[in-house]
Amino acid sequence: MGVILDSCIWVGLASGQVQKEAVAAAAGDNSVFTSVITLGELAFGVEACADPAERASRAATLRQIETRPVLEVTRLTAAAFGVLAAATKQSGRSPRPRYNDLWIAAQAIEHGYGLLTLNGADFAGLPGLRLLTLNG
Repeated sequence: MGVILDSCIWVGLASGQVQKEAVAAAAGDNSVFTSVITLGELAFGVEACADPAERASRAATLRQIETRPVLEVTRLTAAAFGVLAAATKQSGRSPRPRYNDLWIAAQAIEHGYGLLTLNGADFAGLPGLRLLTLNG
């Protein structure tokens, strides 16, 4: 079994707002993964940062996260994404602002992994997702 860490968990760990021990306890004995989607989100955070010191810190954090096991997007991910996007639309919400979250959730579903996040509401009601939440 495995657990995918949402982008907000990685950011929280880097900023000290999330404790490593809390993540370890939530993940338990499961292997920990990151999504290639998360790497893109974090790379955007590096590129969009105007402060040189903060940008360097973010880049160093990204390099560390890139050494972790990374899940790629596959055809099965795409199929799960389609189901999740449709379910989101059918529930009356727009899937567009949530695309990255839906792709990460699709990867969790594809692999049968849990998804650990600080933002449970972003993933609420997604069929087939094993959602794990952490409150900072």
